[in-house]
This record gives sequence, structure tokens and C-alpha cells, in this order.
Amino acid sequence: MALAGKCLVTGGAGFIGANLIRCLLPSCGLVRVLDNLSSGRREDLDGLDVEFIQGDIRDVDIVDRAVTGMEKVVHLAADTEVIQSVEDPKRNLDVNVIGTFNLLRSSLKHGVERFVFASTGGAIVGDVVPPVTEEMVPHPISPYGASKLAGEGYCSAFWGAYGLKTISLRFSNVYGPFSYHKGSVIAKFFRQMRSGSPLTIYGNGEQTRDFVFAEDLSKAITGALEAPLPFGGSIQLGTGSEISINHLVGKLRSLVGSGKFPPVQFAPPRPGEVSRNFVSIARAKDCLGFSPVVDLETGLQRTWDWFSHDTQVFSGIGR
Repeated sequence: MALAGKCLVTGGAGFIGANLIRCLLPSCGLVRVLDNLSSGRREDLDGLDVEFIQGDIRDVDIVDRAVTGMEKVVHLAADTEVIQSVEDPKRNLDVNVIGTFNLLRSSLKHGVERFVFASTGGAIVGDVVPPVTEEMVPHPISPYGASKLAGEGYCSAFWGAYGLKTISLRFSNVYGPFSYHKGSVIAKFFRQMRSGSPLTIYGNGEQTRDFVFAEDLSKAITGALEAPLPFGGSIQLGTGSEISINHLVGKLRSLVGSGKFPPVQFAPPRPGEVSRNFVSIARAKDCLGFSPVVDLETGLQRTWDWFSHDTQVFSGIGR
């Protein structure tokens, strides 16, 4: 799909951003990145034809400078850790709600044509019986989920009140290359496998997630910049498959071999996390033509290959 014009990606030096920008560049006239480098690496964009602004989405002046001249905005920058949001809900609110509001207001001011907001599925609807759909009543059980729900609300309001074309994409558990700093389970397990540390499972391991590969997700985001959409609304992005953590560990053990696999230990469940989560992608198929093509085994292999060969992951740059 050909993309016209200029696109700002907030959080573009982060995990999803580094994957998305590689998907955007062949068809987008100009890509500008706004990132404070709190969890991303500028090095992950080396060799890519992007404009880079280092700054924080809570800084109104920086946001205004970044949005100036842009036609489309993909807002990925966020405080994404569920457990950290429980420990420091004020920071989570400032980054995810105030930061999003700053970007929406600046986008309206500068005539942005389309605003794509990175949201979340399970954390917004809470502990419900899956599959999670867009029609479910939100019931967040963590400050992170509440902040993303507030972001969705402001996106809806800016469409309804001002005509800014917004769409909220609710990401499932995303994994893939460049995820060295992610707090999600696959990235943590790969870091532990790389260092030889025991893998820690919180709870009994029967909790489930919907794991979507970053390349598939990036193609869906790119499509959302052009496709006819239910503006002001939300679209779930995942695979529609329910995978338990124990099943995931089995896949990882097969990937590296039992002889090289570290021990597994269990710890008490953590507050704010849902027990089961997978999504319906019916609306994504209908609106975006979305159909993920990378299966879990292939995605895990590609991610492990990246972790195995990126020497900077454990050199103090990425952690």
C-alpha cells in the first residue's frame, strides 16, 4: 500500500518503533521519530533515513516541534509496564494520558490527517472470559490499563468534537527483534536464556496470552494509516490464538534444546495482571485486511536469532 506524505512516530527508537519504521520507509515520503531514549536505542535506527528528535511527549514545546509539518502520527511512546504502573501510577498517568493529550492537541493544531494510537486489549477490559472483543465493557485492573483507556477516550473525543481522524489499535503481546528492553514475558525469557539465569513464571503458568510477531503488527499499523476506518473507535490486533506460559516455555525448550535450557522457577502471581487473554481479530480483518502470517515457532526462532547475535543487548546499552 502506497503511503503519501510525512509521518511522525513517537517512541520510534523503541521495540515496536524499530520494526514499524523498517516497514514504513519503503512507502512513506518522510519519517520523523520523537523518542526520549528512556527505553529505546538510537543505534537501532542507524542507517535508516529518518529525522530524529530526542524529547519527551510530556514536553509541550518538543511535541509541537515534532508534529509541525507532519500529515500522520503513529503514537507508540508510552509507559507500558503493568507492574510499574501499580508501583508508580502517577508517572504512568503523566506519560500515557498527558503525553497523549499533548500529541492530540498539537495534531489538531497542525492539521494532521490521521492519528493512530497504540493501545492495549487485555489491560483495558480486565479479567474477562476471552476472546476479547472491541464491544466488551472496559474494566481495567491496573493503572496502565486505565491510562490506555483514557487515551482511547481522548482519541474518541478529538474525533467527535474536532474531526481529528483517530483510531486506537489494541495490541496483544508483541514480540520480535529489538525487544531487548521489553518487560513482556518472551523478551524476559530470552534475556534469561541468553544469560543462563533461571526462567521465572509468576503463578502456575496456566495464564494465557495472545502473542503477535512485530512484523505482522507493523503491517497492520501501516495499513491503519490509509484504510477506511471506524474513526474514534478501536481495533484489536493479535492472532486470535490462546497460548499458556507453560506451553510457551515448552516451545522455547524445543528451540534451544533441553541440554542448554535454564531451570524454571515459579513465583506468586503479580497484582494487576489478567489470567487469560486472547483477542478476536474479526474487525482487524474487516477493516485492515489483517491476517498474521508469522506462526509462533517461526517468530520465536527469528527473535532468538536476533537475541543471540545482538552483542549490545548484554553490553550495558540495552539490558
